[in-house]
Amino acid sequence: MYRACRKRVDTSESSGDTGESSGESGTEPDVKATAPDRRRRRGWRRWAMDTRPLRRPAYRRLWSSTVVTAVGSQLTAVAVPKQIYDITGSSAWVGAASLAGLLPLIVFALWGGAVADTMDRRKLLLITNTGIAVTSLLFWIQAVTGMASVAALMLLLALQQAFWGLNAPARNASIARLVPEDELPAANALGSTVMQTGQVVGPLLAGALIPVIGLPELYLIDALALCVTVWAVYRLPALPPLAGTAVRRAGVREVVAGFRYIAGHKVLLLSFLADIVAMVFGMPRALFPQLAAETYAPYGEGLALGLLFAAIPVGAVAGGLFSGTFSRARRHGWMVIGAVVVWGAAITGFGLSGSLWLAVAFLAVAGIADMVSMVFRGAILLSAATDEMRGRMQGVFTVVVAGGPRLADVLHGGAGSAFGAREAVTGGGLLVVAVMLALAAAMPALRRYRV
Repeated sequence: MYRACRKRVDTSESSGDTGESSGESGTEPDVKATAPDRRRRRGWRRWAMDTRPLRRPAYRRLWSSTVVTAVGSQLTAVAVPKQIYDITGSSAWVGAASLAGLLPLIVFALWGGAVADTMDRRKLLLITNTGIAVTSLLFWIQAVTGMASVAALMLLLALQQAFWGLNAPARNASIARLVPEDELPAANALGSTVMQTGQVVGPLLAGALIPVIGLPELYLIDALALCVTVWAVYRLPALPPLAGTAVRRAGVREVVAGFRYIAGHKVLLLSFLADIVAMVFGMPRALFPQLAAETYAPYGEGLALGLLFAAIPVGAVAGGLFSGTFSRARRHGWMVIGAVVVWGAAITGFGLSGSLWLAVAFLAVAGIADMVSMVFRGAILLSAATDEMRGRMQGVFTVVVAGGPRLADVLHGGAGSAFGAREAVTGGGLLVVAVMLALAAAMPALRRYRV
């Protein structure tokens, strides 16, 4: 088992409120569990979401900023493709814009992970959140002035994704400095639940607001929400590299060192492979339009399409709300293995379903499994890596999370055209189960990992 060496100093309410550094010496905030935290929860509270991390002022600020931006970012995520389609009338341009944002995200997430390991993560979060806010403001300016330029939209999207790539590794790596190790699953569940809720509420809110206030104002709302995030991050304690960490420059050598670190720690490698297997082979979203138009057409194509896209996030939110048992789990490796197998089985059931409601139920189960996998993969990355490597691990994590579903779109789209949509979905789900079980059998590091 690999664990980070964790040093601590005080982050009482007063130090968190002032935003002054409690880490001038390179130490961490005090995240030791108090006696009430260690008491076993009873009755229904055993199943309800574990909110202990919210008692930590610094984590509470970081999480609160996520609550605000989870919905705001989805407004922009809806507005950009809508505006591009309004300008061009072409879904091909919408797809091209998505790819335009992928390369900057990959490059800057990998580099951003190395940067997060060499500088104060709070400072990096301030810079990148400000950059994302300014980009949203530029989106609003181009929309309200009627520029109608696809090139400008794609350039702004690439810039936004570059800032996000720099931001995500620092944000995720900071969590392990703000809560104790036994609360990492709960902290990840809290953050993931908020993000999944945003994916459900944000698009619905965008659809309701566009006819009322217009598309440009969605960008403005997102920019204003990001100002709240910047203020919340400003109130965090300083998070510099720990004392004794070698001074480094964030370059290609440091990025390569991160990949070497993953190769040398099998439990980290397997946590990434588990997500790649689940997403690349088992994420069928590219086939939702075809299934809605063919298999579930009798229910109404529009209704079917909306339900299919919403089912996985709704399941993930439900899983987060009843995630109280996560904090008691110690065999994190088995939790990941089991979650990925359940995901594959649920996707298989979805592919075999002729009923829309049964299909939605299977996708919701898949969403719950995805939440469990996400929580415990995140906990493994934060607890099994040393602090000087956490930024780079989160950079790779960001690339895997962003790139896996896009590769799945290509794979499932081709398989659906060649073999049929339901056949492609069913085959992909079975492949997830088979490959994950084979990995678990061949490489025992993940099975044996526990905290």
